[in-house]
Amino acid sequence: MNDTITRNFSLDDAVNDVEQRYVHANPKSEAHYHAATQHMPGANTRTTIYHDPFPVVLVKGQGAKLTDLDDNEYVDFLGEYTAGLYGHSEPTIKKAIQDALSGGFVLGGPNTYDAQLAQLMVKRFPAVELVRFCNSGTEANMMNISIARAVTKRPAVMVFNGSYHGGLFSFAGGTPSPMNAPIETVIAEFNDVDNSRQLIRQNANHLAAVIIEPVMGGGGCIPASDDFLHMLREESEKQGIVLIFDEVMTSRLSPGGLHELVGIKPDLVSFGKYLGGGVTFGAFGGSTELMARLDPRQPDALVHSGTYNNNVLTMAAGIAGLTKVFTPDVVNKLNQSGDELRKRLQGIADQHDAPFQIMGRGSMICIHPQRDPISNPMHTKASSPSARKLFHLEMHMRGCYISRRGFMSLCLPLTKADHDQFADAFESVALEFGEVLEQQ
Repeated sequence: MNDTITRNFSLDDAVNDVEQRYVHANPKSEAHYHAATQHMPGANTRTTIYHDPFPVVLVKGQGAKLTDLDDNEYVDFLGEYTAGLYGHSEPTIKKAIQDALSGGFVLGGPNTYDAQLAQLMVKRFPAVELVRFCNSGTEANMMNISIARAVTKRPAVMVFNGSYHGGLFSFAGGTPSPMNAPIETVIAEFNDVDNSRQLIRQNANHLAAVIIEPVMGGGGCIPASDDFLHMLREESEKQGIVLIFDEVMTSRLSPGGLHELVGIKPDLVSFGKYLGGGVTFGAFGGSTELMARLDPRQPDALVHSGTYNNNVLTMAAGIAGLTKVFTPDVVNKLNQSGDELRKRLQGIADQHDAPFQIMGRGSMICIHPQRDPISNPMHTKASSPSARKLFHLEMHMRGCYISRRGFMSLCLPLTKADHDQFADAFESVALEFGEVLEQQ
């Protein structure tokens, strides 16, 4: 039975209505936004967190709850784009940071924390035999690409249409960002086995690396098929090309990262986000053969710098997270709950014949307001900006904090009641606006 509520207004009318309600509910955030534009372009230092008419200003986080400047409270389903795995007040993480602070910070040399976290990561992630730390997933990806180019003495990197590997290496929307580092690229189609295999073979002598997210995060939470990933492993190995898994987001999807789950051993892996316990973090690691090129004891060692690479706050928080909080059993339970929520949402959409595709894997989810099926980032263009805006703001007004593009990543403090709240909010939007969204 189709229970969709018929509306006689247009998609534009619906967007204008929810935007007015949003502005009315957030006068202090709006005032803060306009004041901040005088000192920061767009009133922020991070393009991702901007959306029109303005983002709310967050002042407090507790568990899985967020409070904004106007005292509105939300359940956090965004999870800081996977970095907020532990929520906003995990006591074990807080204590670890406080203990590290008591011993001083910015020490300027090796400390007891970095070797311990390195050991934990080598033990946890099968593809990682040696590891180095840095400050972000962007840095991790750029270091892995640089290692591949230095070792192979080849200039180019294969990327995939719609991929995102950090602020300096992004191909969102199908075109290279003008802000990209000046690295030659070969752009293949995600999940297209034949296209990618052909391009690898055609450019074999030119390609230093193939880099891929095994679930495209910024591209809409689209999982790579097992056949596709195994083809990349087989072809890159044949051609002496370094295979890099960008697991900045996806390492949370299995105790040993997604490469463990799919049974593939890439040459290098990039890490970031949650592994720093909520503090800025990046890491890159892989085979001894490649990573040993960074050993400063070697006369031809590659140089890797970074003042804050082994800062004690991040190292301590990361150790506490992996040893005491995000244990393998917890990893599996979190991702099972994500799979269940994703299937539940798709079931609601299907029941009410509402135009939604719920993509993702485990605790990473993205809601696309469209009917067309999705297996490639280019398919998400079927969702109009107006439809995404309507869905985002309507969910926001129902107390569910997600991104404008519909991205979500579940954090540990979320409860069954929180999942129920989200499902109820989603159903109310599907019922009220299903037909309106068809107008896009």
